[in-house]
Amino acid sequence: MTGEAALARVRDICLLLPYGAERLSHGSPGFFIDIGKNGGKFFAYFWHNHHGDGRTAAILKTSGFEEQGMLVEMDPDLYFIPPYLGPSGWVGMRLEGADHDWDRVADRITASWAMVAPRRLLSERRD
Repeated sequence: MTGEAALARVRDICLLLPYGAERLSHGSPGFFIDIGKNGGKFFAYFWHNHHGDGRTAAILKTSGFEEQGMLVEMDPDLYFIPPYLGPSGWVGMRLEGADHDWDRVADRITASWAMVAPRRLLSERRD
């Protein structure tokens, strides 16, 4: 799968979440909750060959270092600790290659969204 195709899949997942929006952040697509206050909180980033690392990945929020470490230990071929955001508990999910469980990717993105969403949004559904 190309970087463009992976971005299209990630974008579709992120923008279907309530108030999901996109803007560039440090030169890469970032996805945030746009509720009109302070620009919203980011819940996902898409990196493709970020600083020449050769990876295509979704960078996602975790509940903290315990979850981050558990994910990387459980499946080091899928998860990694990304530079810059890793020290804040975020995790990378590799998307290069052809075979991906996109339901699993969507579940992880949705979990990341739920960690930054205001409580009132957790029960809302976009029409």
